[in-house]
Amino acid sequence: MNLEARKIEFVQEFLKLQSEEAVSRLEKILRKEKNASNERIFEPMTQEELDKRIDKSESDFLNNRFKSSSELLAKYE
Repeated sequence: MNLEARKIEFVQEFLKLQSEEAVSRLEKILRKEKNASNERIFEPMTQEELDKRIDKSESDFLNNRFKSSSELLAKYE
């Protein structure tokens, strides 16, 4: 069975699931796999890009354009 056929079969089985817990577990696995995939194509910033990002972050903080960690955590709970 080729990859495309396996994916189609997986999606068909996924759509039959009735357990929210099972769907949540599969979502977590998918997120982990996407993150691992993104890490493999990571390209480091140049020093200039890093400096610009630091400057923007400091400016955002001084102008109250940020969210606290508790606000971010509440969004994803």
